[in-house]
Amino acid sequence: MDARRTTVRDMRRANRSVLLTRIWLDGPLSRHELGQSTALSLASVSNLVGEMINEGLVEEAGSVESDGGRPRVLLRVAPGYGYLVGADVGETRVQVELFDLSMTALAKAEYPIAAADPDPERVAAHLRHGLAAVTEQAGVDPAAVLGLGVAVAGTVERTADAVVHAQTLGWDGVPLGAMLRAGTDVPVHVDNGAKTLGQAEMWFGAGRGVRHAVVALVGSGVGASVVADGVGYRGAHSSAGEWGHTTIVYGGRRCRCGNHGCLEAYVGAEAVLDRFRQANRGRPAPGADEETAFGELLRSTGSTAARVIDETVGYLGAGVANLVNLFNPERVVLGGWAGLALGERHLPAIREATARHALRQPYAQTSIELCRLGPDAVAMGAATLPMTRLLRDGGVARDPAARPGPAWGPGRRH
Repeated sequence: MDARRTTVRDMRRANRSVLLTRIWLDGPLSRHELGQSTALSLASVSNLVGEMINEGLVEEAGSVESDGGRPRVLLRVAPGYGYLVGADVGETRVQVELFDLSMTALAKAEYPIAAADPDPERVAAHLRHGLAAVTEQAGVDPAAVLGLGVAVAGTVERTADAVVHAQTLGWDGVPLGAMLRAGTDVPVHVDNGAKTLGQAEMWFGAGRGVRHAVVALVGSGVGASVVADGVGYRGAHSSAGEWGHTTIVYGGRRCRCGNHGCLEAYVGAEAVLDRFRQANRGRPAPGADEETAFGELLRSTGSTAARVIDETVGYLGAGVANLVNLFNPERVVLGGWAGLALGERHLPAIREATARHALRQPYAQTSIELCRLGPDAVAMGAATLPMTRLLRDGGVARDPAARPGPAWGPGRRH
């Protein structure tokens, strides 16, 4: 193969990737703005944008006045060029959502998980059924789906089989990617749920505009996504961010992972409800499921419930303080369905508890905010996994078994 031809082709793809990423994250933008923000020549911008318009990947989106010249045409990624499916494999349900390329949600399907240790085959079946259900609801040809992104608990090996190790679920080396690909032609991408939440919040939500952040997920389980200088930190083997399994109380409560004193054993929704039941003489909080019971606990006016919630706020503040002291982030974003429910009522108290445990200077340099994308943010983040591939390839298709990876960066969604 001609090495020079390969180099030129790769450079062209890289330049398309830069332009497409900028248009998607910050668009609508004019060709002039693209040239200024990417340092590409106006001729190169016009040439490559013209290609993407002809392919239907980019489209014109109105115009703006320019200084003394003709109006400048604005460009955006065409929302209907393709579709993205994101799935959140939670501990109480599997949620599947379909998005267009403007990240507008078009359809949604949910499947409850009753068992404490969800069976991988059943979860995979829910995901396949969900993919079929959302495309049918939205009237979308499955061939137009660019990929299925799946967010799970635990560590995901970054291999073609996407092997999942989730100790709290009883999953030890589950090849979820391979299991899903055996039942669908749609490209499959799998990652940790806290990391997909982090990507969504950094691109579209409360993390937008900062370079150093921690996005914390509090649901049944607890995790975090660490972003350093705009790049998601994964560690040597992608297990970085297991914040829920840092020790908060030496010799404390037994955690679902088998250790004692983990943060998750004090602030995870399942653990909070168990602490309340023990303090309430064996009587659980009312509710048909974990989310309902957690909401009832937060709304309760009883002294036992108030004491458990106050303690939970204190433990969570101490855990956030550890993040502040360790990573010196500009912002800590609190998300996950339980984190949002707790934060909406007790965010000032969480900030105060963090201040009591954090070093003064790094705490003064940090803001603590709630996730802005709501309880569906994990699924939205999962949907960005196939979009990341499209952006990285400049719209050029690539073997879905190739090594995936998130592309972090600040941006605005329009």
